[in-house]
Amino acid sequence: MSGDLDRALGQSTAVAALRAGFAEAGIEAWLVGGVVRDALLGRPLTDVDLAVAGDVEQAARVAARALGGPRFPLSERFGGWRALSRDRAVTCDLSPLQGETIAADLAQRDFTLNALAVPLAGGAPLDPFGGAADLAAGRLRVLGAAAYDADPLRPLRLVRLAAELGMAPDAETERLTAAAAPRLAEPAGERVFGELRRLLTAPGAIAGLRLAERLGVLAAILPEVAALEGVEQSRYHHLDVYEHTLAVLEEQIALLEPDRLAEVLGADAAEVGAVLAEPLADELTRGEALRFGALFHDVAKPQTRAVGEEGRVTFYGHDAAGAELIGTIFRRLRTSERLRVHVGALARHHLAAGFLVHERPLDRAQVYGYLDRCGDVAVDVTVLSCADRLATRGRNAERAIEAHLEVARELIGPALRWHAEGPPRAPLRGDELARALGIDPGPELGRLMGSLAAAAYTGEAVTPEQAIALARRLLAGDC
Repeated sequence: MSGDLDRALGQSTAVAALRAGFAEAGIEAWLVGGVVRDALLGRPLTDVDLAVAGDVEQAARVAARALGGPRFPLSERFGGWRALSRDRAVTCDLSPLQGETIAADLAQRDFTLNALAVPLAGGAPLDPFGGAADLAAGRLRVLGAAAYDADPLRPLRLVRLAAELGMAPDAETERLTAAAAPRLAEPAGERVFGELRRLLTAPGAIAGLRLAERLGVLAAILPEVAALEGVEQSRYHHLDVYEHTLAVLEEQIALLEPDRLAEVLGADAAEVGAVLAEPLADELTRGEALRFGALFHDVAKPQTRAVGEEGRVTFYGHDAAGAELIGTIFRRLRTSERLRVHVGALARHHLAAGFLVHERPLDRAQVYGYLDRCGDVAVDVTVLSCADRLATRGRNAERAIEAHLEVARELIGPALRWHAEGPPRAPLRGDELARALGIDPGPELGRLMGSLAAAAYTGEAVTPEQAIALARRLLAGDC
């Protein structure tokens, strides 16, 4: 292990800079946890954790100077600090030794693969619990029940690590995780969300969610999603709501791949990909936020389920109810308002494209109505609707899928232009229209301006004169 580890760590310019800086300052520290694990796995070393003997604030100043970026405290309670590289590509988290020695510190960590350390100055690695062997075997092993007692968030961290690393817990770890899962209601919402974000954006997100469901982690952090299991749907669905949700998420993840996106959306795929790569909020791109949209798009189906006289299952209003429920969930998770509103809008409008399938060919007024309803999420929700439709394999599935994709291809170009240019405007200002019509500002003027914006998009009124004439007809009830 030692030779491979030395080579991997030696290739990191950030580790080299930290070594030189700490040696000059005479500060003793150890590379611990994730950075050692990632070096053994051959992963990029972008997160460097240090356990420091001595003054952590002084060590943070040294680290910031070595990396060329800022520093700031992370936790007054635990004395943690963070330093960043100049380009923000490397994060260095520094914490005081938890105990009198590095051995005592490692004994208080969560999993064996994180209970690894290497002296920053160089030297033999410390692996008191067999973490390297567990890594080689693809095994996640918790350091006993006390590890979960120390931090009730750790059962979720286990699931996240499984999703990120493609590893699986051993039987005893599964038992301890299931026993500790109910305490996941205790950590602060933002800590839960931080782990959930990494879980959903991990390569093994689907497998991670299935593990979370099996161990009771999902029910503890997202009981609304766990409640989807066993909720049967209509004959147009072949899966219950929970399995359908995972299928939509799987399709959504696949759609973020350029080749698959081009196969579904054609020539506009590259531009769609560029939009989805834009940063959104809470360290998520728009494309990554679509994973949350997929997970939560049907979250209100249990509360809206009804069965008609002929046994037909319906979920009327689950789109709007879902947006409201997402608001409740995301407030609990303490996400940003931007993300909460965005994911709520994805749920609220995920059926809108499907409603247009039987209206083809679409005229500009219908396209405008779609874009006006969906607003800022028009591009995103069009992609989500494709994932939703592709995951629905009940009665008449193939014909329904092709019809939906045809509508999506009609809508995506206008949605991209709407995203780039913003919504159309009326050909004149509201005060100008009010003077021309002799009316006062108020709700009626607002409705007229909305109608004129739509008319500008359709070409019915593109000049001020045409807009005034149309407004007069609308006031008179002639159209």
